[in-house]
Amino acid sequence: MHNFTALTRSLLTALLSCLFLTPTNAADRDPAEKPFTVTESYQQLADAMEPLQAWQATNKAEHEAWRKQFHPTVIRILGKMPEPVPLEVKWAEKKEFDTFTRHKVFIRTEAAYWAPVYYFVPHNLKKKVPAIVCMHGHSGIVPYIDEGKTKADKEKTRQSELDYAVYFAKHGYITAAIVMRGWNETAGDQDRGVSHTKRSCLQMTMNALLIGSTPQGQRSWDAMRVIDFLQTQDQVDPNRIAAAGLSGGGATAMYLPILDERVKLTMIAGAFSTYRASYYSMPHCLCQCMPEMMRFGEMSDVVALHAPRPVLLINGIEDKIFPIAAAREGYEKLQQVYQVLDAEENIDADFFQGGHRWSNNKSLHFLKQHFGE
Repeated sequence: MHNFTALTRSLLTALLSCLFLTPTNAADRDPAEKPFTVTESYQQLADAMEPLQAWQATNKAEHEAWRKQFHPTVIRILGKMPEPVPLEVKWAEKKEFDTFTRHKVFIRTEAAYWAPVYYFVPHNLKKKVPAIVCMHGHSGIVPYIDEGKTKADKEKTRQSELDYAVYFAKHGYITAAIVMRGWNETAGDQDRGVSHTKRSCLQMTMNALLIGSTPQGQRSWDAMRVIDFLQTQDQVDPNRIAAAGLSGGGATAMYLPILDERVKLTMIAGAFSTYRASYYSMPHCLCQCMPEMMRFGEMSDVVALHAPRPVLLINGIEDKIFPIAAAREGYEKLQQVYQVLDAEENIDADFFQGGHRWSNNKSLHFLKQHFGE
């Protein structure tokens, strides 16, 4: 019995040694034998980090106190916004389709920049209708407005349901599909290693950061000026404006409603997870990384600033760059947020079988539920 007890004690000691005293503790490791990498260094920094302004409210008063603290933080992180200029719109193209008219307009968003926008207006509108600001991802605008020239391009649009601006227009909604700043005709220096799409995310990110701005802040600003334009259009109901985006466009859809209360409903696709599990832990475009954000909160905290406005999260459970386990975790937290605000019906998720793409499984129902027919 004595020998068994001694053996047990030895095994327990060895186990504790493995857990606490061996090279899993980086401080005790000999760097000459196994050099330290930035990957493990940053992972350990993240392990030790507790967000300073994470949502923890248990009632409406606590939520409001948190919002007053975190909202200015996110606004600051989004960076310096361009100087406002009077609204100017140039109507450039018009093309008729079976169920809608598509215009191409250019909207001056700042002194030295005009945002190209594809503006879809359904035929035979009898009353003011909701409008949806649609924001594309890193494939650029072409597949998102179903203008691909090859069979492969068109197949990509179909398989990933990228043409949601077209889809919503076919179902009676006015949509504005922005050519996001840094893509297609707005691109400057081409991103290295990218040949399939004209884009200059690297140049934009470096330039924006050096002047105290961020790509997401500037793209959100462009979307705000598009909303200014929408509110001048007789057929648009100014009280029913939504934002929708996939991937990089989904990231902009995440931040836009924080800057602009006119956005009454948001659909975020292929962009919601956690910063830690996604941007921090795997290769992503630099244009989506927000300085300091993990110090203060997670994606669920950012989206909580939308509350109680309706939010639909759209995630493919096989999306490798926005891990679904972290997305589910964030969604559970958002359900708690909306429950505290007595608005549980305003948060929903479409976690569908598929990868990094859009899904219309719930989009129309969600729009009708909150904007009416």
